Amino acid sequence: MNAVKFNENRLLQIILAPVISEKSTMIADKSEQVAFRVATDATKPEIKAAVELLFKVQVKDVKVANVKGKQKRFGRFIGRRDNWKKAYVCLQPGQELNFVAGE
Repeated sequence: MNAVKFNENRLLQIILAPVISEKSTMIADKSEQVAFRVATDATKPEIKAAVELLFKVQVKDVKVANVKGKQKRFGRFIGRRDNWKKAYVCLQPGQELNFVAGE
């Protein structure tokens, strides 16, 4: 596992949340990929090591997308949501991720 190269406390802070949407559910069923919201300064090797450490699975590939924050109005003021980073984690064949703890 690659987790020995990285600080374990850092790896625990990289994965923020799974992305649950129609698109992420479709890619999970079709191509064994899972989408996560990750820290904006996370790198691909760090994301791979974090997923392998947290979920005890083997990761084949990681693709990263920077998502631009939307412009929103607050009354007469225009604000902007923060930019964030999304990671598509491709698992090795036969691997499966369970988000429910204890299974």
